[in-house]
Amino acid sequence: MTRDPMQAIIASMPFAGMIGLRMVEATKDKVVAEVTVEADKCTAGGIAHGGFLMTLADCAGAVAAFLNLPDGAKGTTTTESKTNLISAAPTGTVLRATALPISVGRRLQVWQTRVETVDGKLVSLTTQTQLNL
Repeated sequence: MTRDPMQAIIASMPFAGMIGLRMVEATKDKVVAEVTVEADKCTAGGIAHGGFLMTLADCAGAVAAFLNLPDGAKGTTTTESKTNLISAAPTGTVLRATALPISVGRRLQVWQTRVETVDGKLVSLTTQTQLNL
């Protein structure tokens, strides 16, 4: 296992590594992750694919939920996710996903993740529900 706890988080989610996720901050109150939009994550015209944006948000929210698991829980899983795609992110854009809690309960957690350019332009907004296992 790696010494860097941020890298350990990514290593625990192989798909996060496939999208090039980089953890910036991971606390119980806020998770921040970054990715660079690469051509293989795009749709026509070199624009970030919606599924890529949803994956980014889901990874950030899942890490946040994991960090907030109640005692005795074994993990977490996404049970619902809603994403609004707001604006385009072309190839080469660095995106920052910030997950903040809406509700952290014993059985369910709800997180909202803003995906923005590093300049603060909103690209997508995701609200997801995580079930504590």
